[in-house]
Amino acid sequence: MTGWLDGKRALVVGAGSGIGRAVVDAFLDEGARVAVLERDRAKCTLLESQLPEVPVTQGDAITAEANERAVAAAVAAFGGLDTLVTCVGIFDFYKGITDISTAELAPAFDEMFTTNVLSHLQSVKAALPALRAQEHASVVLTESASSFYPGRGGVLYVASKFAVRGLVSTLAYELAPQIRVNGVAPGGTLNTDLRGLQHLSLDHIRLDDTPNRARDLAARTPLNVALTPQDHAWSYVFLASDRSRGITGGSTHPDGGFGMGPARPSPRPGAET
Repeated sequence: MTGWLDGKRALVVGAGSGIGRAVVDAFLDEGARVAVLERDRAKCTLLESQLPEVPVTQGDAITAEANERAVAAAVAAFGGLDTLVTCVGIFDFYKGITDISTAELAPAFDEMFTTNVLSHLQSVKAALPALRAQEHASVVLTESASSFYPGRGGVLYVASKFAVRGLVSTLAYELAPQIRVNGVAPGGTLNTDLRGLQHLSLDHIRLDDTPNRARDLAARTPLNVALTPQDHAWSYVFLASDRSRGITGGSTHPDGGFGMGPARPSPRPGAET
């Protein structure tokens, strides 16, 4: 532990698994006090058993009511709130516009944007009074490599993640100078519970169950790495810390270099590098 977040009081939304859970663990390791909001009741029970010091609120982040309860629980436990982190999302398994029927399109759009965009806004809206009560506060939203590049999701997912990128920019502008707002844009990630849209009959499928996923993730990055939630969590630590006090409206890109283009072939054994 280096204590980068000593004294910080954080709420992590979508903290039951994957990147959200890794952020909770990293924040605790760095000295923060952490509260969480999680929709899944079983994940809440596990969090309560494994991290009894963490206030756990069960509820859906797309609603104002759940976010307000989570903020109130954090403030009651810690006396205030300095940092909000949002890690909520669903996937469309690369469905293009021609793969979605006319009947499916509107409800699938509403489901995607309600989960992947509105949830962030609801969390920020609920946390604003507590964050504004501090001299300096920060918000970190979860974007995606799909917030910057097409091809890493379908038409609805990529559009929703570009929208989150827009939230980072406009909220950073609106809430400055008191509250910094930044994003983390992970590339493909192992060991998450990211699932598909109910309105496309994909909610029973997890992206992490894709065959050969670790090999395929590594193969498409110049660094030849398949990253985990723990790899991404340190970007959130940095952006929540005072080390990043001059950064707002920005994004970190823990994506193995995906944005630079196709992966380079691995050198032959014995070849000069």
